[in-house]
Amino acid sequence: MNKYIRFLIVGFLFFLLVLVRGFASNLFYDPLITYFKNDYLYKEIPEFNSLKLYVNIFLRYLLNSFISIGIIYVLFKNQFIKFSLQFYIIAFVILIFLLFIIVHFNLFKSYLPVFYLRRFLIHPIFILLLIPAFYYQSKHA
Repeated sequence: MNKYIRFLIVGFLFFLLVLVRGFASNLFYDPLITYFKNDYLYKEIPEFNSLKLYVNIFLRYLLNSFISIGIIYVLFKNQFIKFSLQFYIIAFVILIFLLFIIVHFNLFKSYLPVFYLRRFLIHPIFILLLIPAFYYQSKHA
């Protein structure tokens, strides 16, 4: 594939990540968005529908993961796809388990653990770590 076409596709996929972020409040149920915008310093975490929240976090994570894996595929071909899939699955299981434990057993002393665990789940942060790591690995392998 031509280098310019690959960069155009990667740019489009990054734009899709931006669209997911931009329309997240309309597409996904997440009462913690408004909580972390305003009242997190003064109030407890609000009541929420747990099943609906976790399903929507999963759907958002899945959408971001598919787009991120698409970016990795375009940049590195098939070289790191299997590892990326395993990484995203293991990361989701660990992070969602920790979020569930902290929220439902009220194990937090501040809002930060919930804030950061949720952020890793709903934002495509891992792509920022994986692209440089895969680039380094492909150049030094």
